[in-house]
Amino acid sequence: MMLRREVLASIAAFAAATPTLGWADEPGLQLGAPARFDPRTLIQRAREMAAEGYVARPKIPKSWRDLSYDQYRKIWFDARNALWEGTDAPQRVDVFPPGLYFPQAVAMFEVEDGIARPLLFDMDVFDKTDKFPDVELDGTLGYSGLRLRAELHKPDIFEEYAVFQGASYFRGLGAGETYGLSARGLAINTGEPAGEEFPDFIGLWLERPAHGEATIVLHALLDSPSVTGAYTFHITPGEVLRMTVAAHLFARTDLHHIGIAPLTSMFLFDDTERQRFDDFRPAVHDSDGLLIHNGGGESIWRPLANPTTLQISSFVDTDPKGFGLMQRKRKLEDFNDLEAHYHNRPSLWVTPGEGWGKGSVSLVEIPADLEIYDNIVAYWRPAEVIPAGAEHQMSYQLDWGADTAPTPDADPMRVLNTAAGGRPEGGRVFAIDFGPSPNLPDDLETITKVVTTSAGTVTEGNLQRNPATGGVRLAFTFMPEDAKLAEFRVQLLSGGTALSELWLYRWTAK
Repeated sequence: MMLRREVLASIAAFAAATPTLGWADEPGLQLGAPARFDPRTLIQRAREMAAEGYVARPKIPKSWRDLSYDQYRKIWFDARNALWEGTDAPQRVDVFPPGLYFPQAVAMFEVEDGIARPLLFDMDVFDKTDKFPDVELDGTLGYSGLRLRAELHKPDIFEEYAVFQGASYFRGLGAGETYGLSARGLAINTGEPAGEEFPDFIGLWLERPAHGEATIVLHALLDSPSVTGAYTFHITPGEVLRMTVAAHLFARTDLHHIGIAPLTSMFLFDDTERQRFDDFRPAVHDSDGLLIHNGGGESIWRPLANPTTLQISSFVDTDPKGFGLMQRKRKLEDFNDLEAHYHNRPSLWVTPGEGWGKGSVSLVEIPADLEIYDNIVAYWRPAEVIPAGAEHQMSYQLDWGADTAPTPDADPMRVLNTAAGGRPEGGRVFAIDFGPSPNLPDDLETITKVVTTSAGTVTEGNLQRNPATGGVRLAFTFMPEDAKLAEFRVQLLSGGTALSELWLYRWTAK
């Protein structure tokens, strides 16, 4: 599952950039027999499925499942066969072939005026090279996912902005960005010793948007051994891609550990762990920090890490205002990567649609030695167990873009960068760059520096103006002594009130 980020990104880019090899009487996407559709019936279907035993979907033929990565790249969807191509609909929908990491078909439907018609599997909608092998065709085949396109910059130029493919994964883009982190419909038992369960979107229903309508509505049916669910997405592309999500979950088993609005990303290294990687680039990551606006009014910045052992952090809260995995580094020179364009990857902010009650924002950091692995997961974990047979409703908003988090009323100084390094005499130095603020006093001596650790000792820190950022840099020294793990808390105060975000960091001995 962790390799999926690389596959999705490369497939989307490849399909969008590869020309078709020929064109002869292409049939376009074929639709099956019509049937009535109502989102309420989808909710009822999820409820009924939860009362039944879990039945896994059949797998596609082995010849498809055994495709290599290179072979899978030899077949692609011809965009001239897109759903609603040649119509006045403001969106286009492409489909992906099955195979490789996608061993089960996803049922897909077009919905118009309350009537749903299935998208029938058809090899003729794909182009392929002569290097694509012969594969078996049978009734288990279907498309593995879909891509959404719209006129983002120029009329009649339909650019992709979202992909739904693999388990309950989906990803999006603000206009002009490059695919990075993903979202999921639901996470179950993430980081648990017994292993994680990955629910699937087994069916997708797309409502045909009216001419001039910017928003597309997508319904999804989720299924897994532990839970079923009915989801509705309202998706609006633009400079910021906005998705509103409403879901009804139905528990088959007691749900002790679920993740609401789960986000999945990659963090390999930055200025805190540069010495571990022999790489010409100064940083490699899709996201560099977890940002939380908690229910108590605090703005928390937790820099991401690539630990040597699995690390799980929980930020206990009641009715959070929002959280997200952010990419704050936005300059090419921050990464010096002319191909991956990490500086152009979206941040993703989650805004709860209603009071979520008691729980915690959970952060899971998994050791990784290559950038192809998604090793970061963040989600909301409710405090209460959802018992078997119970229904759980949730709603939230997802904003994908360069800087999607709202500005708190207090407008604290943002953490721009965190760096760390050793000292010849022992210990480590941490340097935190805070961004500019009109609230920054002229006299830095009036600022209170709060620097604490759960283990070892820290200095009070040295605060200096940073002419490169227009803000300030706080540097402090940490002496681990016998500690193997330490939790840091750093914040700048002015007049007893927060001047900066609350910087939280977990140090572990290597």
